[in-house]
Amino acid sequence: MFEGQPKGLYALALANTGERFGYYTMLAIFTLFLQAKFGFTAATTSTIFASFLAGVYFMPLIGGILADKFGYGKMVTTGIVIMFAGYVLLAIPMATNIGLYSMFGALALIALGTGLFKGNLQVMVGNLYDAPEYSAKRDTAFSLFYMAINIGALFAPTAATAMTNYVLGKAGFSYVPQIPSLAHQFLDGTITAEGEATLTAMQTAQNFTGSMAEFCTTYIEKLSEAYNYGFGVACISLIASMAIYIIFRPTFKHADYNSKQAKPANVHEEELTPAQTKERIVALLLVFAVVIFFWMAFHQNGLTMTFFARDYTAHEVTGMDRLGFSVWNLALLIVTVYAGFSLFQSKTGKGKLISGVIATLALVVLGINYGTMDPTLPILPQIFQQFNPFFVVALTPVSLAVFGSLAKKGKEPSAPRKIGIGMVIAAVGFMLLAFGSFGLPTPAEVEANGIAESALVSPNWLISTYLVLTFAELFLSPMGISFVSKVAPPKYKGAMMGLWFVATAIGNYLVAIIGYLWGDMQLWMVWSVLIVCCLLSALFIFSIMKKLEKVAK
Repeated sequence: MFEGQPKGLYALALANTGERFGYYTMLAIFTLFLQAKFGFTAATTSTIFASFLAGVYFMPLIGGILADKFGYGKMVTTGIVIMFAGYVLLAIPMATNIGLYSMFGALALIALGTGLFKGNLQVMVGNLYDAPEYSAKRDTAFSLFYMAINIGALFAPTAATAMTNYVLGKAGFSYVPQIPSLAHQFLDGTITAEGEATLTAMQTAQNFTGSMAEFCTTYIEKLSEAYNYGFGVACISLIASMAIYIIFRPTFKHADYNSKQAKPANVHEEELTPAQTKERIVALLLVFAVVIFFWMAFHQNGLTMTFFARDYTAHEVTGMDRLGFSVWNLALLIVTVYAGFSLFQSKTGKGKLISGVIATLALVVLGINYGTMDPTLPILPQIFQQFNPFFVVALTPVSLAVFGSLAKKGKEPSAPRKIGIGMVIAAVGFMLLAFGSFGLPTPAEVEANGIAESALVSPNWLISTYLVLTFAELFLSPMGISFVSKVAPPKYKGAMMGLWFVATAIGNYLVAIIGYLWGDMQLWMVWSVLIVCCLLSALFIFSIMKKLEKVAK
């Protein structure tokens, strides 16, 4: 898996890991911040969240066009600086009216900076594999690169949660999911009698002795401030990302070239006829049309799936379930998986011994951790977002082993076929969540009256959904990026990678549609919309498979 890869891959992957850690720390709490500080409805929150995601994934088109003209490296470093400025703005606590304008300015800077950074970094990864000695390792490389992204994302929700708990704890509060909504309703004069009774009980539980209005104002202020500090984590991670990029630049400097710049001697740029160029661009556009609906479904993790975690999922766990809500336990499980693979793949007895010792030690520490955990573990809604990156990192060697075995037999699915399979798997993921949502009250009913503890569902519904969606993601996302880097005409590499992100941007904007349905509609019906979209997309890509596989050869 790691054997024979160029050193530049690891440098670029680590630089991206730092940036993604900051981004996903911010994203883990962003919708919660919008509703806590500003009291936005689910529809308004959905619009802002989806528009921001769309901007983040649309701007790589502009970044790609600029990089095709001025160079990829210059755009990457400029992007980091601009993103840093955006995160600084988000990290500063401000009054509500000023904070609203500051927030929108910050989101614009983060979107612009990401656009200059993200796609162009990935183009340089692709350039590393234009050399003949590395060309056969392209798909594996992008899987490893994608795994590195998710290492950053894995620790992000824990960082956000730790900061939230720390700041709230200093103010004498603890996090209760229903308080922000009920507090805003009280301050706006729209709270029901039942809601006010619930809020009164929560104020008592928080040991706050002032008036109800003071409690609501203070709690909202301190929770919002906690989220501001969470955004500050992203600033630190970007400094680390820039340092990695600059220090290790010699390992990938030779890959920082576009079609107008001098190329390494061992790289031959493919010459295409106008007809071939058109054929490739059309094939890419067809794939882009399909992945729109995957991202529409997948990025519900920061919106409606976070709402589901907050409003419908048990707020504490017991037994074996506790293991998954500690990121350090998840890290130990990852170490065990990789050591296990190394144990079977090592060619020397010494290598097998070291791998076996590491796996054993990881399991022993995991057992000790489990034995020392509190019997009941409280959980915050954003923590569920760590399961997707955990599954990506843990399952990447599994997927590479499976695809590697199929490749040796000449039966590995093509990248377009993997994308189609991924869409089917995504539909299965939301089928699980739809089944777990039967019988639950609508979001509108929960907002007005709350929900009884006895009605909350097991966290395993969401965890299982994240597991299945991760399988879909591994089939689709790294393979899609690899497909673009391989098929894109040389003169349009930056622009085509940018268009991949534009497709993602459109899908992210459509995320809001599900947020608009988050009200009076039954939950199983909400998830069914996503199931239908994924299945129709799968049907479409399989119908044009021959055209796609022709250009992928």
